[in-house]
Amino acid sequence: MHRPEAARWLKHPLRWQRGPVSGAAVVRGALGMGPLLAAGVASGHPREAVLAGLGAMFAGINDRPGTWRAGVLQMGVPAVGGALGVLLGVVGAAAGWWAVPLLAVVAVASGAVSVAGPVGSAAAVQLLVFAAVGSGMPLAVPAWVKAGSYLAGAGWIVLLRVAWAGAVHGRPTAPGRSGGGGGAGERLAVAAVFDALGDALAAVGTADAESARRRLTAALDRADEALWLRGRLPLPWERRAGRRRLAERFGAAAALCEAAVALLWEGERLPERVTEGPRRLAEAVRNDGVPGPLPTPVADSPARIAFDEAVLAAGLVFGGGSAAAAAQAPGAGRFRRGVAVWGPAGREYGLRVGVCVGASTAVALVLRADHWYWLPATAAFLVKPDYGPLFSRVVNRFAGTAVGVLAFAALAAAVSFAAPGSGWWGPVAAVTAAGMLMPLAVRHFAFQTAVVTLAVLAFVTLGGDTQAAAARLADTAIACAIVLLVGHLPRLVDTRARVGHRTAHALRHTLRYLDHVITTPVHGRDPRQRADLRRAAYHALAEARAAAESAAAELRTRPDPDWLRIAAGAERIADAATACAVRLEHGAPVPGQETVRRVTAVLAEVAAVVDGTGGRVVVAGEAEGCLTLDGILDEAERLSVLAAG
Repeated sequence: MHRPEAARWLKHPLRWQRGPVSGAAVVRGALGMGPLLAAGVASGHPREAVLAGLGAMFAGINDRPGTWRAGVLQMGVPAVGGALGVLLGVVGAAAGWWAVPLLAVVAVASGAVSVAGPVGSAAAVQLLVFAAVGSGMPLAVPAWVKAGSYLAGAGWIVLLRVAWAGAVHGRPTAPGRSGGGGGAGERLAVAAVFDALGDALAAVGTADAESARRRLTAALDRADEALWLRGRLPLPWERRAGRRRLAERFGAAAALCEAAVALLWEGERLPERVTEGPRRLAEAVRNDGVPGPLPTPVADSPARIAFDEAVLAAGLVFGGGSAAAAAQAPGAGRFRRGVAVWGPAGREYGLRVGVCVGASTAVALVLRADHWYWLPATAAFLVKPDYGPLFSRVVNRFAGTAVGVLAFAALAAAVSFAAPGSGWWGPVAAVTAAGMLMPLAVRHFAFQTAVVTLAVLAFVTLGGDTQAAAARLADTAIACAIVLLVGHLPRLVDTRARVGHRTAHALRHTLRYLDHVITTPVHGRDPRQRADLRRAAYHALAEARAAAESAAAELRTRPDPDWLRIAAGAERIADAATACAVRLEHGAPVPGQETVRRVTAVLAEVAAVVDGTGGRVVVAGEAEGCLTLDGILDEAERLSVLAAG
């Protein structure tokens, strides 16, 4: 049943992310902020210790599951952004009221950079937050010491992450094997692709088929990123043979996934034994071994023939008899051709962040002359469009801050939270507990806000501000009100720029993929090029769906297209293109030039309608040749009407 719109934005604040909690991340949290703070205070450098603790806190927030190489990227790049923000804050501290346009400009750039992806977004928000914090937090130390202390704190968490990987997995010992720390995380990422493939095959013909295919796309993205990072951040003891073998196995997974999408498109339930092959291959990847006998194929349709051929090819690859499947793997990381930073989405992001942060800075300077940084820093977190629906973030931010303030007050009443000199162990214990909770807290924005508030109040107490709690809660309430009002102004909530642009971007990637499929002779195709085009399309579609899901849970002030339905239709077009590729390779008639022209023209027109750059409502005609082109034309017509309506 279709839920009413009000239910989406009212229920979204209650949603929790699911997934296992990393025990290693909990240990790193315990060894992060608290020990750094204790060492700094004990050595007589509490101000530097506070900045180092803040660097460790934000690195802990970005300490997500994945390979250690991914961790270095996810924590290290944002830390550099935060250090640059600290340096910018020195300029803002001396600027007085000029801090308003300065932070507004930084906010516009931060919002625009957010479209580059999660790592760029995290770096942009740390740049903006610490430009505000550095402008308003009085710390009488040189600028380079501030930035260096912040980087040192983040670097400590990164070092713990790398050291943990080496301690748990160790160095490879068997000749020619990728082994432990040299590639254990990457092997797990590739094995997860085979596991997701088995789940997708089990879901064929059920209501869970589309969501299972999306989980498969996400697993492919993670594995592709892991292999890309492994090639760019190699360890000196890693063996090339292990890297090559893992790339070949990922190639086998990519070939199997293409054939599996064709099975999903056919929609007929599959016998259980069909899922056994991918699961055995997953176990073989995890153990860096061989899968043993695979299920005997039964070819009774073009999609089943293609899948069975891919299973046989994978068996050869895992047995060491062929490296041909490596040609099927997309170029690692090469599919990441994201939307332009200063395109429509980037401009919309930047304008919204700039206006909200600029307004918050001006109000903060009117209300108080010192310690005004909390208000624009809070606005920076709230207004980031890629962090979820605005109303949900506002509700959770205020609730989390209130809980954090109450927790801090309770701890302060129970133990000594004095300034440096007597009872500094209380704040150290508080930030240590906050560090341990952080891996669990990232599951919900309110929980994360409460933990961060507790840690920050402990930090500022050590800095000498013992009356910060009430002011922080008041500033948060003001920031929430500003962001809720300003962030919903008509010019700042253009979902066609934010969501339609991403959907059109995905449709154009799909068009390039489909054009390659139906215009390139079967025997003249480059498997790597087709794999690159396919991965680019599905990666862009995943981003479009994420944006559509966020927009669907927004508090709407104007009627918008049903972006979720449009994103689902775009995904079905990409699935149809993949099924078309498989059928053409197995004897389906090649479409005529007029059919090709009509299909490509219709998809280009739909993309223009979706992002509002032009176009008209298109109506598809009859199609000949490959059967899946009929579905593409029908789906394109529905998308066009939805986007125009």
